[in-house]
Amino acid sequence: MARRHSLLARLLAMSVVVAGCSIGATAWLAAQSTSGAINQELGETLATDAKIYDSLLGYAAANPQWSGVQQVVADLAAQTGRRITLTTTSRVPIADSGGPQDPQLPKTPSAVVDPLAVDPVLKPDAAAAGIDPRAVGPYRLTAAERDELGKAAQRQLDCFRRLGDDGVITERPNGRPVVQLVPNDGAPKKSRPAVPEPAQTSAPTASPEERCSTQLEATETELEAGSELVALINACLARQGLDPLPAQSAAVTSPEELRADPGSKRCVESGRREQLGSYVSPAAHLFITKPGGNHAATDLSTVGAARIAWTALVVLVLTVGMTALAASRLVRPIDAITTAARRMGGGDRSARVRTSARGEIGELAAAFNAMSEQVERTEQQRKTMVSDIAHELRTPLVNVRGWLEASQDGVATLDQPLVASLLEETLLLQHLIDDLQDLALADAGKLRVYPEPVHVGALLEQVAAAHRGRADAGGVGLVVTVEDDPDLTADPTRLRQALGNLVSNALRYTPSGGRVTLWARRAGDEVAIDVADTGVGIDAAALPHVFDRFWRAEKSRNRHGGGSGLGLAITHHLVNVHGGRIAVRSTVGVGTTFTIHLPTTAPGSPARA
Repeated sequence: MARRHSLLARLLAMSVVVAGCSIGATAWLAAQSTSGAINQELGETLATDAKIYDSLLGYAAANPQWSGVQQVVADLAAQTGRRITLTTTSRVPIADSGGPQDPQLPKTPSAVVDPLAVDPVLKPDAAAAGIDPRAVGPYRLTAAERDELGKAAQRQLDCFRRLGDDGVITERPNGRPVVQLVPNDGAPKKSRPAVPEPAQTSAPTASPEERCSTQLEATETELEAGSELVALINACLARQGLDPLPAQSAAVTSPEELRADPGSKRCVESGRREQLGSYVSPAAHLFITKPGGNHAATDLSTVGAARIAWTALVVLVLTVGMTALAASRLVRPIDAITTAARRMGGGDRSARVRTSARGEIGELAAAFNAMSEQVERTEQQRKTMVSDIAHELRTPLVNVRGWLEASQDGVATLDQPLVASLLEETLLLQHLIDDLQDLALADAGKLRVYPEPVHVGALLEQVAAAHRGRADAGGVGLVVTVEDDPDLTADPTRLRQALGNLVSNALRYTPSGGRVTLWARRAGDEVAIDVADTGVGIDAAALPHVFDRFWRAEKSRNRHGGGSGLGLAITHHLVNVHGGRIAVRSTVGVGTTFTIHLPTTAPGSPARA
């Protein structure tokens, strides 16, 4: 492999590129530092000015005069570190946080504090009319009205909560409480004004809002203020020759609720300002400066080119060195994995990676070792299977060939008993080939089942009848027990094959006087079928291998004592293809029990009604 393609070379090249980009970015940031610092300072200054403006605007909206604003100005100056000065429009001082040492005020004020003409730059959320919402004037409720509406709001909120909703009670600037619903998604719903509950409840089919909401009613204070406002608006409309607002327009809880067409909108705003004029402080000029005058600007000169160059060189050297060290530690375990992979590709299935690396490289090494172990195990199983298949085919073929040659040489007579013996050996070959075919289909995922409703009791009786003669000949009792006659959808042919393999094994290893029991019952959403015997049992160390191919309880390969060794492996696949599972438990000298768990409806079958 070319050196330029190695991981180490690529990591070094990447580190150089990254370091170069970092150096360039550092130089660019140094060049832009002045403008960034200035922009940040301007942003902080604008935020501070907006806070001061909003506080004084709120004072002006709630008070008809500026007489008590000095303390507010002093508190704001202490919080922000600015000199704050308020003057009338003719520059007569109203309040000043500065002292004699401060210079004269600039010619242009920072802002004009007027709750009836809000500056949208300093207060972007201001209403389109330019009137501060905290300026409520005659709409401000009395303490008794607020108390009555507060109780109604609490009753309304309790109603919503009884219906499964939740909310909070908020208060408008004029003191009117409103219920604000909070749905499950966390977004607040539209606020509902709190009013006294009606005597009649809503229809059962109404929504929670309709059942708990009541008709909006303005208080006496709001009605008086609304009537005064409508009169001012209608006077303006009359001067312009426009139709007046209807009388019911006065029954609103807030002037923002008035609905006017574009032609009368100017009169509505003019009427509001005229009505609020005596309730808010007059317009004033606001001056925001630094205490003691303007200070010299901070020195934000850029760093010299030589210093930047030396810093860049140090960063480059450190980056390359650290990357080389990290890359060398990273490459070592990868080289070990590569060496092991080459050994494995050369036929050495015992190749393993020995490394103490952690993280992704350690996980890669562990995954490689697991794969290598699986490949070695599979290779060993393949060799064992080939040997077993050769042995299983050799025995009957040798028998058939020997008898045929003896008959050909005249040593043996091809009579009926000999033909029957040769046919038995041929059937054994056919049975072995059929078993191998079933396993090949299972390995390829092509082992198909054709499920249909099955009578479990009848199927077990069929299996028992097929093996009854052998059981009687061996002096073994064969018993069938079915509880509650469970329903089952399965392939009856494949299920008989699986149970037949289990019963055949049970009869083979159960001595005379023993018993083999087939027991079916419902187990939750499944049907459980036991094939239990009172035979010799299986050693605990051998239980994990009972479903392996060509496994026999006795290792002598004697066909008279054991089968082909494929029956249990095929049974395992047949149960799996039905979507079930099979388990085994055994005690040496007591017996063995195989339990098949099958779903009541096999995969791919229609659901039972």
